[in-house]
Order: sequence, then C-alpha cells, then structure tokens
Amino acid sequence: MSEKFKIYSEFIKDLSSETKDLETYLYVKEYLKNYNLNIEISSKPLKNRFIEVNTKLTYVDNSESKSKAFFEIIYATIVKIDEQINDRKIIEKIILCEVQNKIYNNLEKVFINLLRDSGYPGAKIEKKIDFEKLYNQKLS
Repeated sequence: MSEKFKIYSEFIKDLSSETKDLETYLYVKEYLKNYNLNIEISSKPLKNRFIEVNTKLTYVDNSESKSKAFFEIIYATIVKIDEQINDRKIIEKIILCEVQNKIYNNLEKVFINLLRDSGYPGAKIEKKIDFEKLYNQKLS
C-alpha cells in the first residue's frame, strides 16, 4: 500500500428527512437558508487494520421556531490503514482529515439530493468544510 490508507467501501448507513406537515414544509421552504450544517465523525476498529468511519451530517434550524424539519445522513466508509502506521495521532488525522477529504464530494452530493428530493429544490451547502482546519482547532 503506497498511501497511508485505502478505501474499500463507501455506503449510506442511515438517511433521514422529516417534515411533519404542510405548515412545516412551507415554513422550512422559506427559511431553509437559516439551517446550519453540523458534522460528526466517529470510527470503529474492525479486524486486520480495517476501520469503519462514520460521517454524520445534520442540517438543523437552531432558531426557536416550532416548524422545523430534520435532515440527517450517516455515511460509512471502510478503510484499511497501512501496516507501517501505528501512531494514534497519525491514524486520527487520517480518519478526521484525509478520509473526509476523499469522500466528502460524494457525501455532499447525496445529502443535497436528499434535501432536493424532500421538496427543497433550492437547497445547497454554501460553505465548504475545511477538515484540516477543524482538526487543528480540535487540537487547540
């Protein structure tokens, strides 16, 4: 393995879109621009240096409004870490930055399609996620 890791599989582990009624739909359609993207990354070691990396995106309205929709995806990536790499910090950075940089375009495309297919055709994610910056903030 010439790279530090290899991706063996990517798949949607869980997908959710919840809009409880027409009133909520109409409200969210007008105020979807106020929703914020949250990201959460977790991992689970498997056998033979394989790791399941779960990247969860949620799109939420942090306002006090009672008319809220809920959007979430958990995107699983199965990676194998090079056998030469044993330092936990390097493995952590691979999971939190390098794997994310490789999968994020696919993940974002699926998530935007979820929003659009849920009745919000103008949905888009304005900010690109800088995984390196997030990782460095986590260390601070």
